[in-house]
Amino acid sequence: MRWLMFLPLVLLLSLFALSNTEEVQLTLWPFDLAWAAPLGVAVLLLCAVSFLVGAALAWGASFSARRRAREVEAAARLLEAELATLKAREAEAQRAANLGRLPAPVA
Repeated sequence: MRWLMFLPLVLLLSLFALSNTEEVQLTLWPFDLAWAAPLGVAVLLLCAVSFLVGAALAWGASFSARRRAREVEAAARLLEAELATLKAREAEAQRAANLGRLPAPVA
């Protein structure tokens, strides 16, 4: 299913790169470096770098949410253990009441 969505995108990007073969020279201002590449490759490379930077920022921003989720999961496990203990005590008290005895004092 994922391939059905991914394949048209790859086809479109490939056609874009093949259609734009003019050479462009890429420079970065403070440095005296230049890189000559086909326009399609340069644009796709810029898009890929932008995507990776955005993904890294989103991943970094999710740290607090993941930490909070771990805390909530730990609290849920603690509450489930307490609930299991209380259910066991209730079952013991029910058995004792059915036998006509008084349950053991709860500490």
